[in-house]
Amino acid sequence: MVDLQNDFLPGGALAVRGGNEMIPIANAVQGCFDIVAATADWHPPGHGSFASAHPGGRVGELIELAGLPQMLWPDHCVQGTAGAEFAPGLDTARIAKIIHKGMDPGIDSYSGFFDNGRRHATGLEDYLRSRGVDAIYVMGLATDYCVKFTALDGVALGFSTYLIEDGCRGVEVSSGDVDRSVAEMREAGVHIISSGQLGASGRAAKGVLGEASR
Repeated sequence: MVDLQNDFLPGGALAVRGGNEMIPIANAVQGCFDIVAATADWHPPGHGSFASAHPGGRVGELIELAGLPQMLWPDHCVQGTAGAEFAPGLDTARIAKIIHKGMDPGIDSYSGFFDNGRRHATGLEDYLRSRGVDAIYVMGLATDYCVKFTALDGVALGFSTYLIEDGCRGVEVSSGDVDRSVAEMREAGVHIISSGQLGASGRAAKGVLGEASR
């Protein structure tokens, strides 16, 4: 489950339209998996991805951060705030591992596996390998950012990777971003499925439900 946090839900600082619709889907599918892992944006105040950290910076503006293109976002998922907490109603009892990301103020971290420069790992890969996981099923927020980069890294690391498409919603900074992201994932080898296709398949693949956030 990827970043199912308050700030990404309607009314949050970086609201994803329909983000609240992911909570019942997340709750419904968790029982299909041996392991449920969750990622969480966990930014320090003044993170470099925040428009407020740059004098004159505007939300949606592209800058360079740590030598990489960086979209500027509103302040969101700041450590210890209500916005960084899991969404109300999300069943957290099955979550075996929470991976915090985006803690370095100098670089963003969309993927659950690495920062955006792939310079530092979050520990998610080591955790999954240590438990014999060979397949990951990814859902959450947002399709065109954290979900996409987590799925792409999953494939690159050799995991059989599945996107639960109806369990995701996108930011869509530009119209068509979600469709382009899904196409990019499919081309990279991510299997695109719906939550209705789950059941025995999750356990048969010794899968892990990838990424939620806290």
